[in-house]
Amino acid sequence: MPDQTKTIASPPDTGGDDAVPAGAFVPGAGSPGEVFRAFLKLGLTSFGGPVAHLGYFRDELVQRRRWIDEAGYADLVALCQFLPGPASSQVGFSLGVLRGGGLLGGLAAWSAFTLPSALLLLAFALGAAVFSGPVGTGLLHGLKLVAVAVVAQAVWGMARSLTPDRERASIALGAVLLVVAVGGSVGQVGAILLGGIAGLVLCRGAPTAAVGHLAFPVSRRAGAAALVLFAAFLLLPPLLKGATGAQAVALFDAFYRSGALVFGGGHVVLPLLRAEVVDPGWVDPGAFLAGYGAAQAVPGPLFTFAAYLGAVMGPAPNGVAGSVIALLAIFLPGTLLVYGALPYWDAFRTRPLAQAAMRGTNAAVVGILGAALYDPVWTSAVLSPRDFALALTGFVLLTVWKAPPWAVVLLIAACSVLLGVA
Repeated sequence: MPDQTKTIASPPDTGGDDAVPAGAFVPGAGSPGEVFRAFLKLGLTSFGGPVAHLGYFRDELVQRRRWIDEAGYADLVALCQFLPGPASSQVGFSLGVLRGGGLLGGLAAWSAFTLPSALLLLAFALGAAVFSGPVGTGLLHGLKLVAVAVVAQAVWGMARSLTPDRERASIALGAVLLVVAVGGSVGQVGAILLGGIAGLVLCRGAPTAAVGHLAFPVSRRAGAAALVLFAAFLLLPPLLKGATGAQAVALFDAFYRSGALVFGGGHVVLPLLRAEVVDPGWVDPGAFLAGYGAAQAVPGPLFTFAAYLGAVMGPAPNGVAGSVIALLAIFLPGTLLVYGALPYWDAFRTRPLAQAAMRGTNAAVVGILGAALYDPVWTSAVLSPRDFALALTGFVLLTVWKAPPWAVVLLIAACSVLLGVA
C-alpha cells in the first residue's frame, strides 16, 4: 500500500464536525451520532451522481476527518465496485460501520445520506415540482458542472497517491482503455479484475508497507446471516407473489431485483427500473422521465429515484407507503452484500499477495474514475467554452483554494442560473 497507516491509542474528541488532527487515522473512534451529522452534510450537498459522491466522501471523510486512509478508501471502493448495488451508498454505509462502531453507524450513514434526496423526490411525486423553466434548467446544468470539478479533483488526488510509478500508471491507463472499449458495468468489473491480476504480476516487488488494521466491527456470523438474507429476499418474494398475487410483494420484488442485479449503481439501474415499472403499466413513461429529470437536481444517490416511482405508480400501495417500500427494497440487497463481505475484508487486504493485487485494483479504480470523468460526467455537462470555464473555476476552488464542496456547489449553480437566464 502506498501510505503507512497510523493508529493512536487515545483518539481525540472530534467534536462532531471538527476535523481530526492531520496524520491521525482513528477507525471506530466515533459514534452513530457523529456519523449521522457527517453524512447529513453530505446528503444535503453531494450532487452529481455516484462518481462525484466518491469524490465528496474522499474530500470530507478521508482528507478532512481522516476516518480512513487513502489506500484503505481505495480498497473499499474496489470492493463495492465488485458487488451489485449502489457503489457510493455501499461505501458510505461501510464507512459508517467503521466509524460508528457497527450496524447502527452504518444505518446512520445510510439514512442521513439517503433521506434528503428521497424526501425531495417524494415531494416532487406528490406535486411539488420546482425544477422547470430557465431557472430550473440552469440550476440542473450548474450541478452537472460541479460534478465535473468534484470528479476531476478525486481523480487528481487519487492518481498522485495510488499510481506513483510506471507500473500502476500503466494499469490505470489499461483500465481506461478497457472501460472505453467495453463500456458499462462489464467493463468496470473487468477492469478491476484485470487490474488485480496485473498487480500480482507487476506490483509484487513493491515494498510492503504496514497497512494497519481496517477491522470492521462486524462478526463473521453476522456477515454470514446478511448473505443468507440477501439470497432469501431474492428467491422467496417471486414465489410469494405467485402464491398470493399481492401487489405489495410484487412491488418489493421488482425493486429488490433491480438493486440486486446491477453493478455500479447510478444510471445503470434505470433500464432495469423502466422494465419493471413502465412495461407492466405501473408508471406512465412521461412520469418516469419527469422523475428522472428531478433526480438529477437533488443531492444524494440516484437510487432514491425509487422513492418517486413508488409514490406515483398506479396500483396501490403507492403514495408514501409505495415510496417507502420501493426505497427500502432497492437499497437492501447492496447493503446486505457489503455487510456480509466486511468481516473478511481486513484479513484479506493484509496478505502480501492481496496487497499486490490491491495495488493493481487501486490503480484500476483511478482509471475507471478517469474514464467516468470524460463520459458521462464531462460529455453531459461541458457543452461550451463557458461551461469549461465554470468547471475549471470549481476545480481550482476545490484543489488550490481548498473551498468546501457545498460552497462550490452554491457558487457554480448560481453562476449557471444567472448565465442561463441572461
